[in-house]
Amino acid sequence: MINYDDIASGALEVAVVGLGYVGLPLAVALGDHFKVIGFDISKPRIDELRKGQDSTREVEPKRLARAKVEYTDDSAQLARAGIIVVAVPTPIDGNRKPDLRPVVGATVTVGTHMRRDCIVVYESTVYPGLTEEICVPLLEEKSGLICGKDFTVGYSPERINPGDKVHTLESIVKVVAGQDQPTADLLARFYACIVKAGVHRASSIKVAEAAKVIENTQRDLNIALMNELALIFDRMGIDTNEVLQAAGTKWNFLPFRPGLVGGHCIGVDPYYLTFKAESIGFHPQVILAGRRINDGMGKFIAEKTIKALINAGCLIKGARVGLLGLTFKENVPDLRNSRVEDIIHELSDYHVSVLVHDPLANPEEARHEYGVELLPLAELRDLDALILAVSHAEFAQLDAGRIAAMFKHPASGIVIDVKGFLDKESLSRQFDYWRL
Repeated sequence: MINYDDIASGALEVAVVGLGYVGLPLAVALGDHFKVIGFDISKPRIDELRKGQDSTREVEPKRLARAKVEYTDDSAQLARAGIIVVAVPTPIDGNRKPDLRPVVGATVTVGTHMRRDCIVVYESTVYPGLTEEICVPLLEEKSGLICGKDFTVGYSPERINPGDKVHTLESIVKVVAGQDQPTADLLARFYACIVKAGVHRASSIKVAEAAKVIENTQRDLNIALMNELALIFDRMGIDTNEVLQAAGTKWNFLPFRPGLVGGHCIGVDPYYLTFKAESIGFHPQVILAGRRINDGMGKFIAEKTIKALINAGCLIKGARVGLLGLTFKENVPDLRNSRVEDIIHELSDYHVSVLVHDPLANPEEARHEYGVELLPLAELRDLDALILAVSHAEFAQLDAGRIAAMFKHPASGIVIDVKGFLDKESLSRQFDYWRL
């Protein structure tokens, strides 16, 4: 196995495979302490990073400009690395099963070029056992090396929260595991250089994998409870936000809120765990029940909008509904697994004309991923209803006056505020206002 001093001195380099929301901040932080190779298969991504641009907006321009990272799409450069960190996405497919193509592809690439005695550490979210059961055999096959003798592996789950400038890589405790004690020791020392919050050493790779996948499963279930409560309280004519504010005055009430649950973590990770559970003969009930509730919220919001239009006497076919926000969460440009898509599809089934605006999303990506044409805010006019689906900071400027200008008939305008982001008191006086 490599010697830590060789990494610290720069005699051997560190490579980060995958320069997205996870990999880029990691590579930049590591560059302050080690010689770093940032590898990505996307040439356009490498080109923009070389120009000091980051379309994910995870790294500030000034920070990126001074980053000591060599960006490349040449996989042969991985042979220079003593530690290779794999930080590629792990999505699900159309059947809600783990899509392992990115992590398998990255593993094949690493195995083809890795040097003897290196450490390969995975940060991608996976189900317990995947690193050792799927990745290690591939590394051995492609490299011709033997794991445990010629190289070792580790696992240190990413905990990046896209768009969060408070809970950053450096301020979140890093879970670290290695296949043996020397590997775990070296990786703990390695990550401790960049993570000020400290390192937690898991007893095994499987424990670290399981810890990661339940972090987001727990959040998913808590949000599912809030969503189910919102469905109940809506039928009772009670404002869910007011209920949560009242309940939140108790010291141990957890501050979760209802909403759309998408993205590449909370809406995905539970399926990795349930997939593995079912493969060993256990059929999860609570986890999948939470998933069903959360996956159904887009349809519920669309149907709520349709009912409001009917109550207002609006002809549904051809009705114009403005939709603010397409990304999976506020203040990020990430469109992966956005559940706003569910609202659009449901409204389209009613032959409603949906006009979408998102100041952060990439128009080409929106067109490619969802077939959605993003419009300037000024083109959201003559509306019958407006849905605020994602609470980007840019939308905070939308007061009653600006919203009124978007409607065909302001007096009968309908505002659907999914996140309860807007001023309820002000808008309720002028519009038919509803929030989840």
